[in-house]
Amino acid sequence: MHSSISDMLEKYKIKSIDDKKNALKEIVQEISLLGLYRSGFYHYAAFYGGTALRVFYGLDRFSEDLDFSLLERDSKFELEKHIRFIKEELSAYGFEMTVEEKIKDSQNNIKSAFIRGNTEIHLLKIFPATSLISGLNKNDVLKIKLEVDINPPQGAEYEVKYHLNPIPFSVRVFSEPSLFAGKVHALLCRKWGNRVKGRDFYDFVWYLSRNTKLNLKHLQNRMIFSGHLNHESKFDKNELINLLIKRFNEIDFTQAKDDIRPFIKDSSSLDVWSKEFFTAITKDKLLIQE
Repeated sequence: MHSSISDMLEKYKIKSIDDKKNALKEIVQEISLLGLYRSGFYHYAAFYGGTALRVFYGLDRFSEDLDFSLLERDSKFELEKHIRFIKEELSAYGFEMTVEEKIKDSQNNIKSAFIRGNTEIHLLKIFPATSLISGLNKNDVLKIKLEVDINPPQGAEYEVKYHLNPIPFSVRVFSEPSLFAGKVHALLCRKWGNRVKGRDFYDFVWYLSRNTKLNLKHLQNRMIFSGHLNHESKFDKNELINLLIKRFNEIDFTQAKDDIRPFIKDSSSLDVWSKEFFTAITKDKLLIQE
């Protein structure tokens, strides 16, 4: 095992096979970010979503995907020339994984790729001679989805953040207010079907607990772009609060709690979740960026 991987493992408190699998995924995510840095990817794109929050802002939950947005719309953006650097970087640290772009309809605004590898083989590389690996399905596949929005709504703000592992490198990341706008858009507009994404609500509470101000203009642009708001609609803090309260009244919070539990270590904070709880904290705590 590469010495840098040993250093990265020191921050984890491993108690179960799931802890080991999450640690493996997070290390693969961070090495993948380094690969993209080497490709020059962050000249064109910025990192956002739950994994960006975990890596650069301290969100205390596991997130599965790597989400990016181009800085400027570009329907001809080529993802392939960047993702090969991910495979090369992973290989340099001892991870033999496939990194393949998923070819979609040419009209699709999202370019996707998947990082895949055998979970057992890679766990044994970083946790050798361990009994906790024995119960794992030999065919279990580690899979991380990477997505790039090539036709993003405007109004986001960015900053450059530095990551020190496995070596120091920089990543362009959405600012916290712009990340908050993206999360509120997901909370209001995501089509859940029968599966409520409790992760959206967990992150919403996390933002409020940090007194993060929301980039309202970016949220408005996102909602117009997704067809959930028209250009003529009045959209201010009061209207946003009304939309959120309406959404809270529609939610099955038992489902929301069930969704988030596998991603957090202490679920006692979920006990208070209800439409009354979310309504109250939204009215009291929601701040808007000037």
